[in-house]
Amino acid sequence: MAMDLETPLRPLLSNLGLDLYDLEMISGTLTITVTKDGGVDLESLTKANRVIGEWLDANDPIPNRYTLDVSSPGLERRLRTPAHFLTTVGEVVTLRELRKDLPTRRLEGTVLRCDEKTVTLNDAEAGEVTVAISDVERARTVFKWGPEAKPSPSKATSGKSGKKG
Repeated sequence: MAMDLETPLRPLLSNLGLDLYDLEMISGTLTITVTKDGGVDLESLTKANRVIGEWLDANDPIPNRYTLDVSSPGLERRLRTPAHFLTTVGEVVTLRELRKDLPTRRLEGTVLRCDEKTVTLNDAEAGEVTVAISDVERARTVFKWGPEAKPSPSKATSGKSGKKG
């Protein structure tokens, strides 16, 4: 995005107890993603939408028509910037790595370390892999629902006939 909207929006959101996670203009939609310790509730999103909308109306920084979308990142956060990756150390992420002269590679694992240019994760199949953030086509955190799956009783007893005797 050519204009800098982050600089004026960060303090507006901070006054509401929110942090700017991401800002992106795609196909006429200005998407602003906000976070807050403990999670973002509907009331916070409503206030942020109103405050940002009023600021945009008063300052008119976007020349064409657009739609404003203010949301939280959700359970599985999209990762686009080095700052996003820096917050994921110790978390499981999935990513698609674009590789010159090789097929795109899909990796999933725990982020071991990250800096401004690379992210290193422990992939289940490939082991420890370092990827240039500039080569990441798409990435997100992975949310695991509930406790780890346990074997079903039928699989746990697969070596037995199952007949009582």
